[in-house]
Amino acid sequence: MSTQTTTPTYQITNPATGEVVETFDFATDAEVEQALADSQKAFAQWRERPIEERAAITKRVGELFIERSGELGEIILLEMGKRLSSGVGEAEFSGEIFGYYADNGPALLADTDLPGHEGKARVQRLPIGTVVGVMPWNYPYYQVARFAAPNLVAGNTIILKHAENCPRSARAIAQIMADAGVPEGVYINLYATHEQIASMIADKRVRAVSLTGSERAGTAVAENAGRNLKKVVLELGGSDPYIVLDSDDVAGAAEVAWETRMENTGQACNSNKRMIVMDEVYDDFVSALVERASAMTPRTGPDDGDTAYSPMVSRKAAENLRAQLQDAVDKGATLHIGGELGDGAFFSPAVLTGVTPEMRAYTEELFGPVAVVYKVTSDEEAVDLANVVDFGLGGAVFSRDEERAAKVAERLEVGMANVNTPAGEGADLPFGGTKRSGFGRELGPLGIEEFLNKRLFYIER
Repeated sequence: MSTQTTTPTYQITNPATGEVVETFDFATDAEVEQALADSQKAFAQWRERPIEERAAITKRVGELFIERSGELGEIILLEMGKRLSSGVGEAEFSGEIFGYYADNGPALLADTDLPGHEGKARVQRLPIGTVVGVMPWNYPYYQVARFAAPNLVAGNTIILKHAENCPRSARAIAQIMADAGVPEGVYINLYATHEQIASMIADKRVRAVSLTGSERAGTAVAENAGRNLKKVVLELGGSDPYIVLDSDDVAGAAEVAWETRMENTGQACNSNKRMIVMDEVYDDFVSALVERASAMTPRTGPDDGDTAYSPMVSRKAAENLRAQLQDAVDKGATLHIGGELGDGAFFSPAVLTGVTPEMRAYTEELFGPVAVVYKVTSDEEAVDLANVVDFGLGGAVFSRDEERAAKVAERLEVGMANVNTPAGEGADLPFGGTKRSGFGRELGPLGIEEFLNKRLFYIER
């Protein structure tokens, strides 16, 4: 294990003001060792609990997320700046995810006979042991729910490392688990360092790891997991194409695109970071975006409505986004509006056009409130531009002609392709990407399949 430092690294910094509100110490190496031992011990008992009992406890976890949604929303309003109504909604959706796996897990995990070998050969879906989750700050409850819920039902045990700026939400989740009756050691919240996580992945008591985060973090975790022959699921960055082929209501289409881009202050992996618009509607589309951006003002209360924008997660994040914009402007792009740093981590929503391949904004993910718009003249050009980046999380295509939109969507190199909607979302719909956006799936039937021993059971008769 790593040598400890006395400097706290988990801390709450109010993104609206930059004020450090509370700090939390690292886990000690002894606490990490205890977590590993407790998790392994708990697995031996948790896996033997009837699945109906595991599902019932998981169901109660979901109910508590919903019952405590107001309190949970307040926590992440302070931790990462999410408006209160969005935080409450996230907690409620997280509860639905636990409910989905509680209700459907037993059927999803049932043995299945292999065709032609009925009564002799079947596939069993069995838990594998301790799984480590490394979770991000942008959706502090939702990201944990989609990792933890299927694993609880499946019979695995969980050690959870949350983002360093989300210690209270991490603690609140752990309390929900305990209050719902999750046995000690089955779900462990650990304020671990990155070095400790690396050591845990290498430990033989850990069987798998799931990470949602940056490409850099994903590369490090995948390298370590591969070196130690551990299963890994990665949900990384995205620069999703959002293709508008035509529209009878350009202003309405732009409004949907804008609201999608501003969700969570633009800090969503599957946000529409590249709007690719056909030339015949491009000018009106850009004008409508600029009009929407001009109406935005900094949020002053916990929930000031759709024309108020929240701060980004940190001043550093806002400054990094500003540097990406400045690079584009310096190289000839047009910044129509926004892109200004305010107090704390406030960053005025921006509209950017004229982005070309030599600019950082062309290939990098812009993780904040910036609408980048490209003009194209054909469906073929739209597809080529959509697929030019190394990311492949999601994508959406809009047209009056559903068949035309579907043909374009079929050609997107993404894990989630959508037609005439920004995204198909639900606890029962798989989420995940391809290329440098990661691999593996969460949510839906596929989400519970990731960390299982899909064992062949054969009886010669």
